[in-house]
Amino acid sequence: MATLGANASLYSEQHRITYYECDRTGRATLTTLIDIAVLASEDQSDALGLTTEMVQSHGVGWVVTQYAIDITRMPRQDEVVTIAVRGSAYNPYFAYREFWIRDADGQQLAYITSIWVMMSQTTRRIVKILPELVAPYQSEVVKRIPRLPRPISFEATDTTITKPYHVRFFDIDPNRHVNNAHYFDWLVDTLPATFLLQHDLVHVDVRYENEVKYGQTVTAHANILPSEVADQVTTSHLIEVDDEKCCEVTIQWRTLPEPIQ
Repeated sequence: MATLGANASLYSEQHRITYYECDRTGRATLTTLIDIAVLASEDQSDALGLTTEMVQSHGVGWVVTQYAIDITRMPRQDEVVTIAVRGSAYNPYFAYREFWIRDADGQQLAYITSIWVMMSQTTRRIVKILPELVAPYQSEVVKRIPRLPRPISFEATDTTITKPYHVRFFDIDPNRHVNNAHYFDWLVDTLPATFLLQHDLVHVDVRYENEVKYGQTVTAHANILPSEVADQVTTSHLIEVDDEKCCEVTIQWRTLPEPIQ
Protein backbone atom coordinates (compact mmCIF):
# COMPACT_ATOMS: atom_id res chain seq x y z
CA MET A 1 0.00 0.00 0.00
CA ALA A 2 1.32 3.43 -0.92
CA THR A 3 -0.13 6.90 -0.47
CA LEU A 4 0.61 10.44 -1.54
CA GLY A 5 -0.27 12.90 1.21
CA ALA A 6 -1.98 16.26 0.81
CA ASN A 7 1.51 17.67 0.27
CA ALA A 8 2.86 15.70 -2.68
CA SER A 9 6.41 16.02 -1.33
CA LEU A 10 5.63 13.52 1.47
CA TYR A 11 5.13 9.91 0.44
CA SER A 12 4.71 6.76 2.54
CA GLU A 13 4.34 3.03 2.03
CA GLN A 14 4.46 -0.15 4.07
CA HIS A 15 6.93 -3.01 3.85
CA ARG A 16 7.11 -6.40 5.55
CA ILE A 17 10.62 -7.37 6.58
CA THR A 18 11.31 -10.80 5.08
CA TYR A 19 13.69 -13.48 6.32
CA TYR A 20 16.10 -12.85 3.43
CA GLU A 21 16.40 -9.20 4.46
CA CYS A 22 17.69 -10.15 7.92
CA ASP A 23 20.89 -11.51 9.39
CA ARG A 24 21.17 -14.61 11.61
CA THR A 25 19.86 -12.62 14.60
CA GLY A 26 16.53 -11.89 12.87
CA ARG A 27 17.34 -8.18 12.62
CA ALA A 28 17.12 -6.35 9.30
CA THR A 29 20.54 -5.61 7.87
CA LEU A 30 21.86 -2.11 7.26
CA THR A 31 21.68 -2.89 3.54
CA THR A 32 17.96 -3.69 3.94
CA LEU A 33 17.35 -0.38 5.73
CA ILE A 34 18.81 1.54 2.80
CA ASP A 35 17.15 -0.71 0.20
CA ILE A 36 13.62 -0.17 1.55
CA ALA A 37 14.21 3.57 1.96
CA VAL A 38 15.43 3.94 -1.63
CA LEU A 39 12.56 1.72 -2.87
CA ALA A 40 10.07 4.10 -1.25
CA SER A 41 11.89 7.01 -2.88
CA GLU A 42 11.67 5.33 -6.29
CA ASP A 43 7.98 4.57 -5.75
CA GLN A 44 7.40 8.23 -4.91
CA SER A 45 9.17 9.23 -8.12
CA ASP A 46 7.07 6.79 -10.14
CA ALA A 47 3.89 8.15 -8.56
CA LEU A 48 4.92 11.65 -9.64
CA GLY A 49 5.68 10.51 -13.20
CA LEU A 50 9.44 10.74 -12.70
CA THR A 51 10.23 7.14 -13.58
CA THR A 52 13.80 5.90 -14.05
CA GLU A 53 13.19 5.69 -17.81
CA MET A 54 11.86 9.25 -17.91
CA VAL A 55 14.83 10.63 -15.97
CA GLN A 56 17.34 8.67 -18.05
CA SER A 57 15.73 9.96 -21.24
CA HIS A 58 17.30 13.29 -20.26
CA GLY A 59 20.72 11.60 -20.17
CA VAL A 60 21.05 11.82 -16.38
CA GLY A 61 20.45 9.82 -13.21
CA TRP A 62 20.28 10.49 -9.47
CA VAL A 63 23.28 9.46 -7.36
CA VAL A 64 23.57 9.65 -3.56
CA THR A 65 26.74 11.22 -2.13
CA GLN A 66 26.06 11.16 1.62
CA TYR A 67 23.88 9.50 4.25
CA ALA A 68 23.43 10.22 7.95
CA ILE A 69 21.43 7.47 9.65
CA ASP A 70 20.04 7.55 13.20
CA ILE A 71 18.84 4.16 14.40
CA THR A 72 16.64 3.62 17.45
CA ARG A 73 16.02 -0.06 16.71
CA MET A 74 16.53 -2.25 13.67
CA PRO A 75 13.31 -3.78 12.27
CA ARG A 76 12.91 -7.51 12.80
CA GLN A 77 11.78 -10.42 10.62
CA ASP A 78 8.07 -10.30 9.66
CA GLU A 79 7.65 -6.83 11.16
CA VAL A 80 5.59 -4.44 9.03
CA VAL A 81 7.17 -1.00 8.89
CA THR A 82 6.10 2.27 7.30
CA ILE A 83 8.65 4.21 5.27
CA ALA A 84 8.04 7.91 4.64
CA VAL A 85 10.19 9.96 2.27
CA ARG A 86 10.35 13.62 1.40
CA GLY A 87 12.43 15.54 -1.11
CA SER A 88 12.91 18.43 1.27
CA ALA A 89 15.17 20.94 -0.47
CA TYR A 90 17.51 21.52 -3.40
CA ASN A 91 19.85 24.02 -5.01
CA PRO A 92 21.40 23.96 -8.50
CA TYR A 93 23.69 21.01 -7.72
CA PHE A 94 22.47 19.20 -4.57
CA ALA A 95 19.18 17.74 -3.36
CA TYR A 96 18.36 16.96 0.29
CA ARG A 97 16.08 13.99 0.98
CA GLU A 98 14.72 12.65 4.29
CA PHE A 99 13.42 9.21 5.25
CA TRP A 100 11.52 7.98 8.31
CA ILE A 101 11.02 4.32 9.17
CA ARG A 102 8.39 3.58 11.83
CA ASP A 103 6.91 0.47 13.43
CA ALA A 104 3.22 -0.52 13.58
CA ASP A 105 2.71 1.73 16.64
CA GLY A 106 4.20 4.74 14.88
CA GLN A 107 7.44 4.62 16.87
CA GLN A 108 10.45 5.83 14.91
CA LEU A 109 12.96 3.07 14.18
CA ALA A 110 15.29 5.06 11.94
CA TYR A 111 15.69 8.54 10.50
CA ILE A 112 17.84 9.00 7.39
CA THR A 113 19.03 12.22 5.79
CA SER A 114 20.80 12.19 2.45
CA ILE A 115 22.43 14.34 -0.22
CA TRP A 116 21.88 13.55 -3.91
CA VAL A 117 23.36 14.86 -7.16
CA MET A 118 22.45 14.50 -10.81
CA MET A 119 25.04 12.66 -12.92
CA SER A 120 25.45 12.52 -16.68
CA GLN A 121 24.97 9.00 -18.03
CA THR A 122 27.68 9.54 -20.66
CA THR A 123 30.42 11.55 -18.91
CA ARG A 124 29.71 10.15 -15.40
CA ARG A 125 30.17 13.69 -14.08
CA ILE A 126 27.91 15.79 -11.88
CA VAL A 127 25.67 18.19 -13.80
CA LYS A 128 23.18 20.88 -12.78
CA ILE A 129 19.84 19.55 -11.54
CA LEU A 130 17.20 19.88 -14.25
CA PRO A 131 14.26 21.86 -12.76
CA GLU A 132 11.66 19.72 -14.55
CA LEU A 133 13.04 16.60 -12.81
CA VAL A 134 12.72 18.03 -9.31
CA ALA A 135 9.70 20.38 -9.41
CA PRO A 136 7.07 17.62 -8.82
CA TYR A 137 8.61 16.84 -5.40
CA GLN A 138 7.62 20.36 -4.25
CA SER A 139 11.02 20.68 -2.60
CA GLU A 140 12.10 24.02 -1.15
CA VAL A 141 14.59 25.92 -3.31
CA VAL A 142 17.50 26.95 -1.08
CA LYS A 143 20.94 28.51 -1.46
CA ARG A 144 22.60 26.00 0.84
CA ILE A 145 21.74 22.38 1.52
CA PRO A 146 21.99 21.26 5.17
CA ARG A 147 25.41 19.80 5.86
CA LEU A 148 25.67 16.19 6.94
CA PRO A 149 28.41 14.98 9.32
CA ARG A 150 31.57 13.82 7.59
CA PRO A 151 32.88 10.37 8.52
CA ILE A 152 36.12 10.13 10.45
CA SER A 153 39.09 10.28 8.07
CA PHE A 154 40.27 6.68 7.88
CA GLU A 155 43.80 5.90 9.00
CA ALA A 156 45.24 2.39 8.66
CA THR A 157 46.90 0.89 11.75
CA ASP A 158 48.51 -2.41 12.71
CA THR A 159 45.08 -3.65 13.84
CA THR A 160 43.14 -2.62 10.71
CA ILE A 161 40.91 -5.41 9.39
CA THR A 162 41.03 -5.77 5.59
CA LYS A 163 39.03 -7.90 3.15
CA PRO A 164 38.82 -7.91 -0.69
CA TYR A 165 35.52 -8.16 -2.59
CA HIS A 166 35.03 -8.71 -6.32
CA VAL A 167 32.33 -6.57 -7.97
CA ARG A 168 29.83 -8.85 -9.69
CA PHE A 169 27.46 -8.11 -12.57
CA PHE A 170 24.57 -8.37 -10.08
CA ASP A 171 26.05 -5.58 -7.94
CA ILE A 172 25.34 -3.06 -10.74
CA ASP A 173 22.06 -1.13 -10.74
CA PRO A 174 20.16 0.65 -13.58
CA ASN A 175 22.28 3.79 -13.00
CA ARG A 176 25.19 1.61 -14.23
CA HIS A 177 27.23 1.71 -11.05
CA VAL A 178 27.34 -0.37 -7.90
CA ASN A 179 24.08 -0.19 -5.96
CA ASN A 180 25.00 2.08 -3.04
CA ALA A 181 23.38 -0.29 -0.54
CA HIS A 182 25.86 -3.04 -1.48
CA TYR A 183 28.64 -1.03 0.12
CA PHE A 184 27.10 -1.78 3.51
CA ASP A 185 27.47 -5.53 2.99
CA TRP A 186 31.19 -5.06 2.43
CA LEU A 187 31.58 -2.59 5.27
CA VAL A 188 29.82 -4.58 7.97
CA ASP A 189 31.06 -7.98 6.79
CA THR A 190 34.61 -6.79 7.42
CA LEU A 191 33.89 -6.81 11.17
CA PRO A 192 34.15 -10.10 13.11
CA ALA A 193 30.95 -12.07 13.75
CA THR A 194 31.65 -11.90 17.49
CA PHE A 195 31.56 -8.09 17.27
CA LEU A 196 28.30 -8.05 15.30
CA LEU A 197 26.61 -10.37 17.82
CA GLN A 198 27.61 -8.08 20.69
CA HIS A 199 26.54 -4.71 19.28
CA ASP A 200 23.51 -2.78 18.01
CA LEU A 201 23.69 -0.03 15.40
CA VAL A 202 23.11 3.52 16.66
CA HIS A 203 24.36 5.96 14.01
CA VAL A 204 26.00 5.77 10.56
CA ASP A 205 27.72 8.54 8.57
CA VAL A 206 28.48 7.74 4.92
CA ARG A 207 30.29 9.70 2.23
CA TYR A 208 30.73 8.35 -1.31
CA GLU A 209 33.77 9.67 -3.18
CA ASN A 210 34.27 7.68 -6.39
CA GLU A 211 32.24 5.12 -8.29
CA VAL A 212 32.93 1.40 -8.08
CA LYS A 213 32.56 -0.39 -11.41
CA TYR A 214 31.84 -3.88 -12.66
CA GLY A 215 34.78 -6.26 -12.57
CA GLN A 216 36.84 -4.25 -10.11
CA THR A 217 38.10 -5.64 -6.82
CA VAL A 218 37.35 -3.41 -3.86
CA THR A 219 39.29 -3.52 -0.61
CA ALA A 220 37.28 -2.90 2.56
CA HIS A 221 39.12 -1.73 5.67
CA ALA A 222 37.77 -1.39 9.22
CA ASN A 223 39.12 -0.03 12.48
CA ILE A 224 37.49 -0.70 15.85
CA LEU A 225 38.36 2.49 17.69
CA PRO A 226 39.15 2.80 21.41
CA SER A 227 36.14 3.91 23.46
CA GLU A 228 35.95 5.88 26.68
CA VAL A 229 32.34 4.83 27.26
CA ALA A 230 31.73 1.30 28.49
CA ASP A 231 28.61 0.54 26.44
CA GLN A 232 29.54 2.37 23.22
CA VAL A 233 32.05 1.78 20.44
CA THR A 234 32.86 3.43 17.10
CA THR A 235 34.15 1.78 13.95
CA SER A 236 35.79 3.55 11.03
CA HIS A 237 35.56 2.14 7.50
CA LEU A 238 37.08 2.69 4.06
CA ILE A 239 36.34 1.14 0.68
CA GLU A 240 38.95 1.69 -2.00
CA VAL A 241 39.95 0.43 -5.45
CA ASP A 242 43.65 0.49 -6.32
CA ASP A 243 44.33 3.01 -3.54
CA GLU A 244 41.53 5.31 -4.78
CA LYS A 245 39.07 6.22 -2.02
CA CYS A 246 35.53 5.20 -2.96
CA CYS A 247 33.62 5.45 0.31
CA GLU A 248 34.29 6.40 3.94
CA VAL A 249 31.95 5.45 6.79
CA THR A 250 31.81 5.92 10.55
CA ILE A 251 29.48 3.71 12.59
CA GLN A 252 28.48 4.13 16.24
CA TRP A 253 27.41 1.00 18.10
CA ARG A 254 25.76 0.16 21.41
CA THR A 255 27.29 -2.75 23.33
CA LEU A 256 24.67 -5.32 24.34
CA PRO A 257 24.54 -6.59 27.93
CA GLU A 258 24.88 -10.11 26.57
CA PRO A 259 25.88 -11.35 23.09
CA ILE A 260 23.07 -12.60 20.84
CA GLN A 261 23.24 -16.36 20.56
